Amino acid sequence: MTKQAATELLYRYAVASQVRRADNGSVLLLGTSGGTTTEVTEGPALHPYFFKGFLTQPAPAAASMLACAAIARARYYHAPGSVIAKAIRDPVVTSNEDRLRFESFSGCCGVHARLDLLPDALDEGPRASGTTNVDFNHPMRAALASAVTGGPVLLSVGTDEVAVTTMDGSVSERKVPLPGRWLKGFGEVQALCAGMTLVAELTGPDALRFVRGIPRRASQPLWAAPAGGTLALTASPRSGAACLAGPQRLAELSPLLRFARGLRVYSPSVDAQSLPAPSAWELDLGTARFTLTLSPEGARGFSGEGALLESLADVGLTADAELMSVLLAWSPRIDIRHLSAEANLSPERTVLALTRLAASGRVGYDLAEQSFFHRELPFRPAVEKLHPRLADARALIASGAVTPHDGGASVRSADAEHRVTFATPHDVCTCPWWGRHRGTRGPCKHVLAARMAARTNEP
Repeated sequence: MTKQAATELLYRYAVASQVRRADNGSVLLLGTSGGTTTEVTEGPALHPYFFKGFLTQPAPAAASMLACAAIARARYYHAPGSVIAKAIRDPVVTSNEDRLRFESFSGCCGVHARLDLLPDALDEGPRASGTTNVDFNHPMRAALASAVTGGPVLLSVGTDEVAVTTMDGSVSERKVPLPGRWLKGFGEVQALCAGMTLVAELTGPDALRFVRGIPRRASQPLWAAPAGGTLALTASPRSGAACLAGPQRLAELSPLLRFARGLRVYSPSVDAQSLPAPSAWELDLGTARFTLTLSPEGARGFSGEGALLESLADVGLTADAELMSVLLAWSPRIDIRHLSAEANLSPERTVLALTRLAASGRVGYDLAEQSFFHRELPFRPAVEKLHPRLADARALIASGAVTPHDGGASVRSADAEHRVTFATPHDVCTCPWWGRHRGTRGPCKHVLAARMAARTNEP
């Protein structure tokens, strides 16, 4: 099964993924390793079995699976002098009642890919809900690239076969490092997407022309602004635009454009003074959606964005998040109003609790439907250990370095004293770190400490 150790992740597959020729098309069998499932009894499973059925449109589905696997094997930035660690190359698959979702991260943690096979993409619903890793080995990818053009494709996520073809006649095992940046990225990208809205929508032909016209390289982030029925690229931000940093990171959209009915672009609110921001690029493939979410800069991974720190610092959210976790029920679309009524919490508090669950990979966010969905990563990260700013903030409070006052606090740190002012949309601090990022990478440790101290002093 898949499990988290101190420094590595162990995948154990009872069957290697493969594409087998059949009289009426192809059979795509995806080996699974570890995870959580509702099959028989809810809980851990060694080799989950989620789905077996035909893909109604096999070509775009299979091409998107290959694109998702390609992102997992890509590294768009390599820091000078750093050692390249082996990437986690097996996508995570979630079965949500009526659909399948494939997710992966690039090796540099700056690109998140998700393929949603919607209900109309599957000739029948999944057999169980849950999340697992799937084996995307090289022979399977090579066979899949040629097999999808040959007729119907029967997809099986896991297997109930008594006798299966296994690699070398035995279980296949693979060990890879379990990087903290990768784990943090899964949480951060959901929180960032929840703050995005639709800024542009292109038709299929316009999407093809725009993506093909994007320069392959750019030394500085570009900005894509709606212009008629397409997008115009500029060198500076403007209201209603979306940041496009490292345009080469959209390369995996190209093989899918022939299937695309449209392209939707999502971004947080920006204006003429905005710093680089994350963005999401979603291809509408009819019965499927393929989305690439990009970090604000090509040399910047999602792990340092700090979008989760505020919710992690609110200790009162712990109990709320635990309550949320037992009410989710593998829903593909979490209804905030219904969930808040069940939990007897305000809708605002419910969203904060879901954001807290996102930190441990227990929920994702669907931009097209503007809703969270239930997902359980096949490994459970020790969330607070992944966030050093949070640990530093707790240490500042424990040492008595925080002096609250109306509208903020004074915080002693090292040999300096910093002043924190509570403000909208971002709290302000006089420290150099805040000066560089101006709240775009989450709160600094001084702001976190001030907020935590203020909650402690609330009546």
